[in-house]
Amino acid sequence: MTRLKLSDINSNTPVKLTIEIPARLHRRLAEYAVALNGGVSEGAPQPSALVAPIIERFIAADREFARQRRNAAKDVASGR
Repeated sequence: MTRLKLSDINSNTPVKLTIEIPARLHRRLAEYAVALNGGVSEGAPQPSALVAPIIERFIAADREFARQRRNAAKDVASGR
Protein backbone atom coordinates (compact mmCIF):
# COMPACT_ATOMS: atom_id res chain seq x y z
CA MET A 1 0.00 0.00 0.00
CA THR A 2 1.27 3.48 -0.84
CA ARG A 3 1.63 5.77 2.14
CA LEU A 4 1.39 9.47 1.70
CA LYS A 5 4.43 11.32 2.99
CA LEU A 6 2.69 14.51 4.13
CA SER A 7 1.50 14.91 7.68
CA ASP A 8 -1.72 16.60 8.70
CA ILE A 9 -1.72 20.36 8.71
CA ASN A 10 -3.53 21.25 11.92
CA SER A 11 -3.78 24.96 11.26
CA ASN A 12 -6.61 26.53 9.32
CA THR A 13 -4.46 29.58 8.70
CA PRO A 14 -4.50 30.36 4.98
CA VAL A 15 -1.33 29.55 3.10
CA LYS A 16 -0.37 31.56 0.06
CA LEU A 17 0.41 29.29 -2.86
CA THR A 18 1.70 30.52 -6.19
CA ILE A 19 1.03 28.29 -9.18
CA GLU A 20 1.08 28.59 -12.92
CA ILE A 21 -1.84 27.24 -14.90
CA PRO A 22 -2.42 27.15 -18.64
CA ALA A 23 -4.31 30.11 -20.07
CA ARG A 24 -6.97 27.68 -21.29
CA LEU A 25 -7.62 26.52 -17.72
CA HIS A 26 -7.80 30.12 -16.50
CA ARG A 27 -10.43 30.86 -19.16
CA ARG A 28 -12.40 27.79 -18.03
CA LEU A 29 -12.23 28.93 -14.42
CA ALA A 30 -13.47 32.37 -15.47
CA GLU A 31 -16.34 30.75 -17.41
CA TYR A 32 -17.15 28.60 -14.37
CA ALA A 33 -17.19 31.69 -12.14
CA VAL A 34 -19.70 33.34 -14.47
CA ALA A 35 -21.82 30.19 -14.47
CA LEU A 36 -21.78 30.17 -10.65
CA ASN A 37 -22.96 33.77 -10.77
CA GLY A 38 -26.02 32.86 -12.80
CA GLY A 39 -24.45 33.63 -16.16
CA VAL A 40 -23.63 37.22 -15.27
CA SER A 41 -19.98 38.28 -15.42
CA GLU A 42 -20.44 41.34 -13.21
CA GLY A 43 -19.90 40.27 -9.63
CA ALA A 44 -18.63 36.80 -10.55
CA PRO A 45 -15.87 35.47 -8.28
CA GLN A 46 -12.29 35.71 -9.44
CA PRO A 47 -10.97 32.48 -10.96
CA SER A 48 -8.31 32.31 -8.24
CA ALA A 49 -11.07 32.18 -5.60
CA LEU A 50 -12.37 28.95 -7.14
CA VAL A 51 -9.15 26.95 -6.96
CA ALA A 52 -9.21 26.01 -3.26
CA PRO A 53 -12.90 24.96 -3.17
CA ILE A 54 -12.48 22.93 -6.36
CA ILE A 55 -9.43 21.12 -4.98
CA GLU A 56 -11.20 20.50 -1.65
CA ARG A 57 -14.20 19.04 -3.45
CA PHE A 58 -11.98 16.90 -5.66
CA ILE A 59 -10.15 15.46 -2.67
CA ALA A 60 -13.38 14.91 -0.75
CA ALA A 61 -14.80 12.94 -3.69
CA ASP A 62 -11.70 10.78 -4.21
CA ARG A 63 -12.75 7.37 -2.88
CA GLU A 64 -9.29 5.82 -3.08
CA PHE A 65 -7.81 8.66 -1.04
CA ALA A 66 -10.59 8.29 1.54
CA ARG A 67 -9.90 4.55 1.76
CA GLN A 68 -6.19 5.17 2.29
CA ARG A 69 -6.95 7.69 5.04
CA ARG A 70 -9.28 5.24 6.79
CA ASN A 71 -6.68 2.48 6.60
CA ALA A 72 -3.96 4.80 7.90
CA ALA A 73 -6.18 5.81 10.83
CA LYS A 74 -6.78 2.13 11.62
CA ASP A 75 -3.05 1.46 11.50
CA VAL A 76 -2.36 4.31 13.92
CA ALA A 77 -5.13 3.18 16.25
CA SER A 78 -3.81 -0.37 16.28
CA GLY A 79 -0.23 0.78 16.87
CA ARG A 80 1.22 -0.29 13.53
